[in-house]
Amino acid sequence: MPDPRLAILAVIRLIPPGKVASYGQLADLAGLPGRARLVGRVLATADSRDLPWHRVVSASGAPGLPANSEAAREQCRRLREEGVAWRGKRVDMKKHQWRPDLAAMLMLMGG
Repeated sequence: MPDPRLAILAVIRLIPPGKVASYGQLADLAGLPGRARLVGRVLATADSRDLPWHRVVSASGAPGLPANSEAAREQCRRLREEGVAWRGKRVDMKKHQWRPDLAAMLMLMGG
């Protein structure tokens, strides 16, 4: 069985600029349904230099980081720079949620 951590990181790397995905959505796309918390743990320990971690939000569109933390402010700043619209303190999920074409995603992931 493939390493679930690697599968999660591979899917996160596919999120395009200007789009976001929820923890649960990423778990599903990585073949790990119901493992949203695992996505959070993987993000917490991953090297963020080459990872678009800022494109991962809660299912409601809220940052998945402690409110008013430096990391949450950085996430909001990066998403705004990519043109992501906000509704109060949440990303407009109807407009910005990533909805990948699964056939194309399988090709990108080598499946």
